[in-house]
Amino acid sequence: MKRVLVFLGITFLGFTGVLAQMTFNSAYEIKQAVELLDFNRRHSGDISKFLTEENIDGSPYLNDEFIKGAIFTTSKTQYVDVPLRYNIYNDQIEFQLGENPVQALAAPETIELIQYGDYTFEYVPYTNAKKIRRGFFIVEEKGNATLYSKPQVIFENAKEPAAYQDAVPARFLKRPDEYYIRAGMELALLVSKKKDLEEVFPDHKEEISAFIQKNKVKPNNPETLKKLVKYYNSL
Repeated sequence: MKRVLVFLGITFLGFTGVLAQMTFNSAYEIKQAVELLDFNRRHSGDISKFLTEENIDGSPYLNDEFIKGAIFTTSKTQYVDVPLRYNIYNDQIEFQLGENPVQALAAPETIELIQYGDYTFEYVPYTNAKKIRRGFFIVEEKGNATLYSKPQVIFENAKEPAAYQDAVPARFLKRPDEYYIRAGMELALLVSKKKDLEEVFPDHKEEISAFIQKNKVKPNNPETLKKLVKYYNSL
């Protein structure tokens, strides 16, 4: 069985204890760590809690291990070589410095871009179930129109044993990615059927409709969606 930490909020750390526990290779790394922790401290709210669940199968993370990456804020500040990972279930970017507790980035609306490994994340407004929300998305194709993917994870509670059925532990289950398209500065729209693809580009509806039919574009196929977005950006 696997032990998983589910991060529920923003952790507040004091600088004295934090820096005393860290080991860095250069003055530059120390400066980066201080600035990032200060950024998170200034934008964080209440002290958060960690929910520790034992005997949970699966993982809420896009990548379980931390991967060094870069954070770019809307105020044009950059933090580089930061160990990062994405918590899909909580829709949070987490980071860890030294041996200190894992933190989630505070005030994600101040984040312009996050890059680590093969991933580029943006924090954008979108519609879901007719509600306006904001969240982290993976950039698949960038331009006047942008294609995003949003990984999906659900949590299932443990099930007690029953007649003809063994006990089932609590678990995280991966689900197929969802795909969103954002035209300009509009809300990112979920594209789950072909009709959505036509409606997201009202200014070139006829051309888009013809392209979809000719190229057999499918809402659940990221490669054909990339071709569609590239085509729209060329019009």
